[in-house]
Amino acid sequence: MRNFTTETEPTPVVKPWLEDLLPELIEFRRDLHAHPELSFKEFRTTEKLAERLEAAGLKPRRLEGSGLTVDVGDGPIATALRGDIDALPIIEETGLPFASKNHGVTHACGHDVHTTSMLGIALVLHAMHQESPLGGTVRIIFQPAEETMPGGALSCIEQGVLEGVPRILALHCDPRINVGKIGTRIGAITSASDTIKIELTGRGGHTSRPHLTEDLVFALAQIAVNVPAVLSRRVDVRSGVSVVWGQITAGSAPNAIPASGYMAGTMRCLDRDAWHSAGELLDDVVQQVAAPYGVDVHLEHTRGVPPVVNSEHETALIEAAARAELGEHAVVLTPQSMGGEDFAWFLADLPGAMMRLGTHTPGGEEYDLHRGDFIVDERALGFAIQVLAAAALRTIRDL
Repeated sequence: MRNFTTETEPTPVVKPWLEDLLPELIEFRRDLHAHPELSFKEFRTTEKLAERLEAAGLKPRRLEGSGLTVDVGDGPIATALRGDIDALPIIEETGLPFASKNHGVTHACGHDVHTTSMLGIALVLHAMHQESPLGGTVRIIFQPAEETMPGGALSCIEQGVLEGVPRILALHCDPRINVGKIGTRIGAITSASDTIKIELTGRGGHTSRPHLTEDLVFALAQIAVNVPAVLSRRVDVRSGVSVVWGQITAGSAPNAIPASGYMAGTMRCLDRDAWHSAGELLDDVVQQVAAPYGVDVHLEHTRGVPPVVNSEHETALIEAAARAELGEHAVVLTPQSMGGEDFAWFLADLPGAMMRLGTHTPGGEEYDLHRGDFIVDERALGFAIQVLAAAALRTIRDL
C-alpha cells in the first residue's frame, strides 16, 4: 500500500483546475447561505446541487426525502467524500449581504461551505476525468440532517451509499484555525453524544416536614452531583466520560416541596467501548442515587452518535494532500472536541478521517460555531476543494 506520509507532489495538482471555477462556487455558497434549510427539509439545496451536477454531465442519485450522491470517474470506487447540507434553527446576526432569508434558520456551522466544497470537488474531478480518465471512481455524498440525533448518516447508509466504498473522508469548518491551514488528529477527534432526560415524582409537601414526604429537590441535586461522579469511577477515566446538565426545573414556592421535577443534560465520551459501557450503567446509577429519597424515577436516555475516530492511514493521506496543495506548514494538530458528529456512523465499518478546515481570517475577529454571528473566510472554500480532491486522486492511484 502506498505510503502517504512521505510521498508528495512538488506543486499543486488541483489548484489549476479550480481557479476559473472558484468565483461561481463562491456565488453558489452565498446562495445556499441565503436559503438555509433545516434537517430533512433540504429540498431546495438538493435540487440546486442536482441541477448543477446534471448540467456538468454527471448523474446524481437523489436520496429519499433530501440529499443525494454522485459518482465521478469510472472503475472501482477509491474513496467516498461526505458533506453535510443542513442548517440550524438559529437567528442570523452577521449582517452579510447574503444573510439568511429564512428567519430563524442559518448556516451557523458552515455546512454551506461543506456542501459547496463537495460540489466543487465533483466538478473538478469530472473535468479532469473528461480530459483523461481518472482510472477510478470517487463517490460524493451530500448528506442531510447532521444536526439531528442520531443523524441523517444512518438514513444514507440504509440507502446503500457505502456499497463498494473502501474508505470515507470528510471536513468540518473550524474558526479556531487560520484560513489556509487544516487540522488533523489520529484517533478520536469528536465525542460520543447522548441526551439524558430525567423526571422525578413524589407526594410533595411542606419544607418544614421533609421527613413526611419525598424531598424531590434534594433528590434532583443528588442526581446532578453524584451521577457524573459515580460514572467517572465506574468507567475508564481515559475515555473522557462527561455528564453535564443543562436543565433543572422544580417547584414554584420556597416553602413547598414539589411533587415533580425535571432535569436534562448530555453524556459525552471519547471512546466507543466506554460509550457503550457508560450507557449500560447510566440507568442503574440514576436509580441507585435516587433510591434513598423514595422518589419515582423516569429516565429517558437517547443514544446520539459515537465518537469520530480517525484512522492513521486516512489521516496521513489528508495531511500529505494538504502539504502538496497548500504547503509544508498547512497542517496543524487539532484538539479533541467534545461535540458530537454523525460522520461517526460512516466509520462504524470503514476506515476514514475528518479534517478541520481553517476558516479564521488571521488578525480578524474570532467567531464560534452555532452562533448567529458566525462568519467564515471564503478563501477556505478553495482550500477545502484542493485538499480533499487531491486526497481522492491519491486513493485512485493506490487502486
